[in-house]
Amino acid sequence: MLADDDPRSKYNLSISSNDTYSLLEHTKLISLLKHNGTNQSDNIGEFLRALENLRSKFNISVVKECDRSHYCSGEFRDLILAYNSIHGYVSLLICLFGSLANALNVAVLTRRDLAGAPINRLLKWLAVADVFVMLEYVPFAIYRYLLFPGQEDRPYSWAVYMLFHMHFTQILHTASILLTLSLAIWRYIAIKYPSYGPSLCTDRRCSIAIAISFLLPPILCIPSYFVFTIHQDYAIDHRPSKVFFVDSNYDGRLYQTNFWVHAVVIKLLPCVILTVISAWLIRVLYRANSRKRALKGYNACPAPTVVNGNGNIFTRKSTKRSKAERRTDRTTKMLVAVLLLFLLTEFPQGILGLMSGTLGRCFFKQCYDLFGELMDALALLNGAINFILYCSMSKQFRTTFRQIIRARCTPTPRASNSHTELQTTYV
Repeated sequence: MLADDDPRSKYNLSISSNDTYSLLEHTKLISLLKHNGTNQSDNIGEFLRALENLRSKFNISVVKECDRSHYCSGEFRDLILAYNSIHGYVSLLICLFGSLANALNVAVLTRRDLAGAPINRLLKWLAVADVFVMLEYVPFAIYRYLLFPGQEDRPYSWAVYMLFHMHFTQILHTASILLTLSLAIWRYIAIKYPSYGPSLCTDRRCSIAIAISFLLPPILCIPSYFVFTIHQDYAIDHRPSKVFFVDSNYDGRLYQTNFWVHAVVIKLLPCVILTVISAWLIRVLYRANSRKRALKGYNACPAPTVVNGNGNIFTRKSTKRSKAERRTDRTTKMLVAVLLLFLLTEFPQGILGLMSGTLGRCFFKQCYDLFGELMDALALLNGAINFILYCSMSKQFRTTFRQIIRARCTPTPRASNSHTELQTTYV
């Protein structure tokens, strides 16, 4: 969808001369330029040069409408701009590491001893969504930040790719948000209602949650399909030429609706739910640790002896936390770490989106665009670091990962008829 930009809607023309005739000629030239640019562009260079000469001759200053706003200014802005200059290299390293890490996540979580658990199925599809986001981000980062940094003259094909990149990453990232939300709710039900967990957290309902996580995002992102379109403009460098870019159409309620849906429904509402669930899970872990310390204090006391009727002496065994309880605590700690990392990266995006919808397009241009690269890097890092969390906090994940590495690195032994070794995985 191609939209022509009207110069009168984007710029405020401040003319220092009082010559009314020159103003009429200037307006006429702009109107003729727009009319000629939409039909044939053979003489577009002459019109652009004439316009530039007219601006210089009569001291016409072109002031953009957001130049009088001072959102996100000062030294902090300079710091963000300094990071933006190296964002291409940082994002490329994160994407390469994250793609490999999420591929390993899928390989481990699809093993027979892990694939059956509903939590692991959700983690697997979360890794699938993240790996596709990172693989698609790689050509974008290479072209925009490494090969042609700061390039203004971009062809129409690049604008089409930018439009695809914007919607593709938003849909899959929204799917990751819904999968993370499903993961938190699943864990909350399993711990809060342990007796109803097997009947509520079934494989069928897990499949439904995964399907909804991938089918709902394209519907939620419908407003952005109409708000962001391909625009064309003209650049005067060495030679006048058309440039194409993706920008939002600011007029109408659809612009406001898109930001409210993106900020509140997609970002802030899941973050609020995850915050409540994370706080409850942290409280459960705190109580478990308190119970563990109490049991250690109990075990430090001398074990009492009991004498039965036959005169035999028995030692009463001390109470210990079961193996299942310890495994539950480890899994809960891992999921809390995943949720907290998710909140750290998603809450700022939701707040900036909400402020963009409230304060208008000048805030969006001066602040949301400014933090765009940093928010991209945080979102990519959130998807890339999960492998490290799984390895550091799950013994079963580490054991299965080591088995995969050994199977790949060691030669396959010849079949022996003497005996067959049965391997089991312990947590």
